[in-house]
Amino acid sequence: MTELKRISLIEDDADIRAIAEIALADIGGFDLQMCASGEEAVERVPSFAPDLLLLDVRMPGLSGPQTLNRLKQHPECAHVPAIFLTADSRSDQSRQLLAEGAMAIVAKPFDPMQLAGELSSLWQ
Repeated sequence: MTELKRISLIEDDADIRAIAEIALADIGGFDLQMCASGEEAVERVPSFAPDLLLLDVRMPGLSGPQTLNRLKQHPECAHVPAIFLTADSRSDQSRQLLAEGAMAIVAKPFDPMQLAGELSSLWQ
């Protein structure tokens, strides 16, 4: 598998985007694209060609799973793995997200000092 370098974060909460930017771009050294909505992601993510999608589950408009479904329709994104961020870590929701194609679930709130390492470990 190739090295994890480019991550698209789709998250509607500006505070979480700011923390993730520090965790992933500043600390982790990843090339990070941030989108504030599923609709924005559908427009911008395919041309960014990320290695990994990191999606919030609950967003206004398109939810994380709906956004993933739309992105997977683009040839550039069809095989890009996805990890969902969620504050709701019920096992039934986690099973559903994994069934919908997620490679993993990361619970919110996440530790900004550990997030880059956690994503790298999941990538391996």
